[in-house]
Amino acid sequence: MKQTLKEILIVVSQILVFPLALLSILEDRLWKGNAEGVFLTCAQIVAILPGLPGAFLRRAYYSMTLKACSNHCHIGFGTLISHRQTIIHDHVYIGNYALIGSAHLGSHTLVGSRASILSGKPLHVLDEEGMWTPYSTERLSMVYVEKNVWIGEGAIIFGDIGEGCMIGAGSVVTSNIKPNITVSGNPARFVKNLGGKE
Repeated sequence: MKQTLKEILIVVSQILVFPLALLSILEDRLWKGNAEGVFLTCAQIVAILPGLPGAFLRRAYYSMTLKACSNHCHIGFGTLISHRQTIIHDHVYIGNYALIGSAHLGSHTLVGSRASILSGKPLHVLDEEGMWTPYSTERLSMVYVEKNVWIGEGAIIFGDIGEGCMIGAGSVVTSNIKPNITVSGNPARFVKNLGGKE
């Protein structure tokens, strides 16, 4: 009975956010993936919807607009996913006020509140005159977070994270992390082995 009710709520949520999703899909088709202004505007609208209804509506919007988003995940209040290429697998939990760039989140991953998963490292570079360049979609790169990873509150992620890792709260991950270890700090450093190979 509980599962049936949940499936009904998923469908109702998708119907309610369909106008926002349709605008985002049209933007993507008309500009052939080179524009995300409408997508982001709609994402910001669903980000601030409170409570359990908000969680259902966020998931419904992203399930229709991201490259892939499971109907069995949680996306917390205030969380913003800023690029359509993002993939969210089953049983991913994303806490409140997180910022997700271009990312691939493996199943059973936990992302703490206020954590940021950025779209790789070189989003801004120095030009010939020594000035920082503005953001460009050409410099986006997918950050891979493998399955069963726990990313602590306030962590900032630039690199790929191996399966079964724990990233300490407030850590700054600037390079790829091997599977089954705990890292912490700024920059993040090895703390302990979680049972797999280092």
